[in-house]
Amino acid sequence: MSDFVAVANCSEVADPGSMLVEVDDRLVVLIHAAGHYYALDDVCTHDGGPLSDGPVNATEGTIACPRHGAKFDVKSGAAVTMPATKATVAHEVKVEGEQVFVRLSNA
Repeated sequence: MSDFVAVANCSEVADPGSMLVEVDDRLVVLIHAAGHYYALDDVCTHDGGPLSDGPVNATEGTIACPRHGAKFDVKSGAAVTMPATKATVAHEVKVEGEQVFVRLSNA
């Protein structure tokens, strides 16, 4: 497993909101919802669309692909609605002070 990498300051990501970041040459969507931070691969498993361009719903705990509306759980990356049926990869996030860090999972 890789080390944690600093990706953003807390003030850079609205709540609810998201931000595209790069971690070890991998595109990741950093999500801020209901006071917590999450990180997922920036890819819809339905057709490869960029999740970072889609809306975050803090009440549902989801992010939606802007292409066809597939929703993914921000905590686990699980596909919640069609047309996606497979999860996207979730990564570990930690906050230290005002800095947000992401560590890529092995998946």
